[in-house]
Amino acid sequence: MAVRHRLIKTPARTVWEVLADGSRHADWVVGAPSSEPVRGQWPRLGSAIHYESRIGPLRLAGETVVRRCERGEALEFEAREGPFGTARIAVRLRPWGNECLVTVDEHPLRGADGRLRRAAAKALTRIRHGAMLARLAKVCEADAAEWERRRPLGQVVASEPGRDGTRA
Repeated sequence: MAVRHRLIKTPARTVWEVLADGSRHADWVVGAPSSEPVRGQWPRLGSAIHYESRIGPLRLAGETVVRRCERGEALEFEAREGPFGTARIAVRLRPWGNECLVTVDEHPLRGADGRLRRAAAKALTRIRHGAMLARLAKVCEADAAEWERRRPLGQVVASEPGRDGTRA
């Protein structure tokens, strides 16, 4: 079991917008320099993203499949990475004032990774999650700053996007 959390300096809706955009998966996931949606509409149940991981000189094809989605609150997926097996990764969002507390919880499910999971592997997973949460924070905070920069001075905006996706 590896659990990490981080307070991100944006509202939960901004974090959710990044998580819910399957084309941005590689922007915040550590070890996956590229990714692309391959099945369904991310983050709907059963939708999938294909990615390539790099571990030193090794390159492994992987797939992440959504197993549970609670819009704006939780996204759980199964990451499949060849001979290493699969892992359950849960990302939970909790509004914290005008910020968002993000928790990542990962457990091995199948394959060699589940059988070999020891203290050292847990420590490496926690380090990877720390880096992943730092990347997620950077992406979300940059998005929020860009959105704020583009907002016309003095414009009052809705806290949630409307049906057309705008906040005006």
